[in-house]
Amino acid sequence: MSGLAFIHNRRGRKRAMWAAGVLLSLAVSGCGHKQTTARMPAQQAGPPEVEAVNVPRPSRPVRPATATGRIPITAAPPGGINADDHEFVLTHRPIFSEQGEATWYSAYKGRKAANGQVFDGEALTAAHRTLPMGSLVVVTNLATRQATALRITDRGPFVPARILDLTPASARAIGIFRPGIAPVRIDVYQTPKPIDVGGRWCVQIGAFKSEHKAIKLKAELLDKYPGSRVIEFAGENSYWVRIRPEGDDRELATAIARRVKPAEGDAYLTRLD
Repeated sequence: MSGLAFIHNRRGRKRAMWAAGVLLSLAVSGCGHKQTTARMPAQQAGPPEVEAVNVPRPSRPVRPATATGRIPITAAPPGGINADDHEFVLTHRPIFSEQGEATWYSAYKGRKAANGQVFDGEALTAAHRTLPMGSLVVVTNLATRQATALRITDRGPFVPARILDLTPASARAIGIFRPGIAPVRIDVYQTPKPIDVGGRWCVQIGAFKSEHKAIKLKAELLDKYPGSRVIEFAGENSYWVRIRPEGDDRELATAIARRVKPAEGDAYLTRLD
């Protein structure tokens, strides 16, 4: 092959390679354009991901939290009352009064009163079913006119026709310890919470001599009042059932107390706080 022919051949190969390179470049460019076009609809098919996350979802209605639960401790001064309480009674008028029968009670050692403190038989305190815990009252023995100031720290008496259970110390202070029972007047001077509105309430039923009967009534009440909390518990030589309506609501508790007629025991509307 002559040198001229070789040069022509070489130039031909270069042209062919250049043409092939151009065609390959166009082919690659064309393929890339098709891929871009194919991706765009996918990107535009829906809202951005962040918007999808923020789309509100239907929610279930949330029931308001009820007050049913542990009742906080309502502390009383050592001995039940202090000098400030005596001063308050001497300088103020009662805000509420009632009359009925009172008796006295004691409790086994270490038992907690309804206010959350350990029962103290030597303190000037008493049990009442509905006065706010911690109320300052003066109790007068209507037979002897003896009187003393004291605080409400417990719940009771759960006996028909009686309105107050005194500690032994309170009973001795107004002359009830020996007779065991007497007519009294309760004058209320101070309450940490309103008497007539609010509060946390329940219905206490008993006393039952048989634990079986108490548990049976508990099961019946759970079926009848599904939104309520019902417990049975042991007292001294007896058993009790307590039903706490939803929210410890006073109106609901009052309605239950009127309707419940257990075969054994009595139903008492009782304030918890």
